[in-house]
Amino acid sequence: MLIIHEVMGRNCGWLTAATAVAYRKLLDTFSYLPAFGLTREREDVHAVYVPEMAFDPQSEAARLRKVMDTNDCVNIFVSEGACVDAIIRELEVKGEEVPRDAFGHPRLDKVNVGGWFAKQFGEMLGAEKTMVQKSGYYSRAAAPNAQDKELIRACAVKAVACALAGVGGVVGQDEDQGGELRACEFPRIKGGKPFDIDAPWFSDLLAALGQTKGVKVEVAH
Repeated sequence: MLIIHEVMGRNCGWLTAATAVAYRKLLDTFSYLPAFGLTREREDVHAVYVPEMAFDPQSEAARLRKVMDTNDCVNIFVSEGACVDAIIRELEVKGEEVPRDAFGHPRLDKVNVGGWFAKQFGEMLGAEKTMVQKSGYYSRAAAPNAQDKELIRACAVKAVACALAGVGGVVGQDEDQGGELRACEFPRIKGGKPFDIDAPWFSDLLAALGQTKGVKVEVAH
């Protein structure tokens, strides 16, 4: 079986990569029963694809086919914006028009990245079954965990303190200030920041998966 976990992120792969890292840490807390076919290897992430990184589908398919043969399943984490340009070209060659939203962005429900990956890799891996899971549905419907609640509480307390002090901005963990929880200045808040695929933690993730880092690409915003 091939399972595609499609994670939110039209132009940025950070959430996909961070979700994969968090999921693998969660696996460390589980117990397994190899005698019943319940192994860490079957539950693990086997590939991560983000918009900022190009990759060779054939070499990846060859690698993942070995995973499939060993574990009977492959789990792929993919950003909803990964390979969008290639998919659009493929659709347009077939004479299909890709609708765009009010901002000129391709409608991702029409592009259907998860479905494209399921079809392409499903055929190359010889998968008998494929499934596409969209994590946004789960995350929006899930109750906050203890870590979520603590962050919400800390943000609320900081927001009130900033308001009383007359400090404007949006409260969050400021990456440019060592992760300090503070009111980030309004002019600094904007979309379009690409994910750095050369970040050490992402390189460590790919190395742990046995995945070769692809070529860095520019993502149009």
